[in-house]
This record gives sequence, C-alpha cells and structure tokens, in this order.
Amino acid sequence: MRHAYVNGRYVPHAQAQVHIEDRGYQFADGVYEVVPLRDGRMIDEAPHLDRLGRSLAALRIDWPMSRACLGLVLRELVRRNAVADGSVYLQVTRGVAPRDHKFPRSPKPSLVVTTKWAGPATGLGAKGVGVVTVPDVRWRRCDIKSINLLANVLAKQAAAEQSAFEAWQVDEAGLVTEGASTNAWIVTADGALRTRALGSAILAGVTRETLLGFLAHEGLRVEERAFTVPEALLAPEAFLTSSSNFVLPVTRLDGKPIGDGRPGPITRRLRAWYLKHAGMAAES
Repeated sequence: MRHAYVNGRYVPHAQAQVHIEDRGYQFADGVYEVVPLRDGRMIDEAPHLDRLGRSLAALRIDWPMSRACLGLVLRELVRRNAVADGSVYLQVTRGVAPRDHKFPRSPKPSLVVTTKWAGPATGLGAKGVGVVTVPDVRWRRCDIKSINLLANVLAKQAAAEQSAFEAWQVDEAGLVTEGASTNAWIVTADGALRTRALGSAILAGVTRETLLGFLAHEGLRVEERAFTVPEALLAPEAFLTSSSNFVLPVTRLDGKPIGDGRPGPITRRLRAWYLKHAGMAAES
C-alpha cells in the first residue's frame, strides 16, 4: 500500500487530505521541494533542505518541524513505500485559517510528503530534447520555490502542444530566464558555459549548484549571465539542468537545430559526470 505523510500521520495515499481552508489551496501560500531518489538514496538532500529553508524564510513561514525530524520523515516514507528510483515531494503551507489575504495569527504550518516511482529518462541523453520559447509571465520572486506554478504549467503545456520537452521563458528584454522546471545553459563558441546569474528572476537550481561546483573543480570557464534566443541558436551546444533530469542536452530550439542537432561533447561529459554523482550507470 502506498503511503503519504500529512501533518504528523502516515496515511494511505488514497486517503490523504488537507482542510479546504488550507492556505496552500486558497492562496498558493506555500513552498515545496522535490528530492530525487536513486537506489533509495536521496540525492543532494542537504542543498534541497537549504533551499526549502530560504523559501520558507522569504515567505515568513515557520519550519513545520526541525530539519533533523523532517529528514527522518522523508526517510521513513521512502522506506514505507519501498521507493528505489523516483522522488520525494514535500510541501509546506502557512496552514489552515479562515480565508483572509493577510497572515493569520499564530498559524500552524501544514506539511505534506509524498513519494513517486520514476526511472531515469531513457534515450534522451543520447539524442537530446527539443525546447520552445514562451514569454516569461511569472511573478517577480522566482527565486522562491512557491507552489504557485500556473505560469509554469502553461509553459509546459505550450511545449507539449509543440511536441517539445521543455519551454524556455524569455523576459521583456529578450533574455532567457529559465525553463518551466529547469535551468537553461548554452556553450559558447569559445567553450564557456553560460547560464543566467542568480537573482529574483530564476530559481537557484540544486543541480545547477552542484554542477557549478564540478565545473570550478575541473577549471572549466563559466559565465553567469543571461543569453538571448539568437545567441542560443548560434551556440554549438545547449543543455538544461534539473533534479529530475540532471544534465540533459538541448538539440532543438523553436524547431531549429542547436549546433549539428546532436548532443555535444561538453554536454555529454557533464551528463556522464552527473550520472556518476547520482550513483547511476553510464549511458551507452
């Protein structure tokens, strides 16, 4: 039987529920994290919980329990559901209160945790994926991992309707911010890896952070600044990063090939390293 964790109780997943006046349901007044699992092990757990803490602080929501206790809950749910490969989803909202825009007095945060089985995407690393561009219409605090994801949903749907894997969002200045659920990268003609600098316009991706550490260790040149769609189309390589996809080559943008339309050598090297970091077998 699949289980979920809801506010102090492990319950059958089909019976998991929250109050209709939970502020996450009423106002999207909450944050979330998704931690990947491989062989039952949480990958990059500490950076994910660090980011959860930053998001909670930005919205002035208290931790629902201590960080140590939360780690125990995550592990226990993984154990109960016997999940090997997949992810753990955790969501914290400000809690239940009569509907009123301003903060309730002495709110009690709500915590929901679920798990999902999901094997790694097969074949995508070898052939790459297509991306389309959409206007970035999100709110201006994208650095907070808010559960308010409607603009991201619309971007993902636009990608799906064009048979693309992801949508890269473009701001009013014509600069790529990030994907609907990924960070965006290109490799420049002189071999630098470019991705937008952190700020309120993008989420500080955990995979992005881990990869930057590897790049620094390897002495590879990184430019943390934005790029345009024309710059991406002229790049010999492009890729995206996320906790669920790791490093994934982008070989088409708005239907046009990136480079020769195949994953490039730098992207393949980075993907191979991340698979090893995640404890996964190398791709053939």
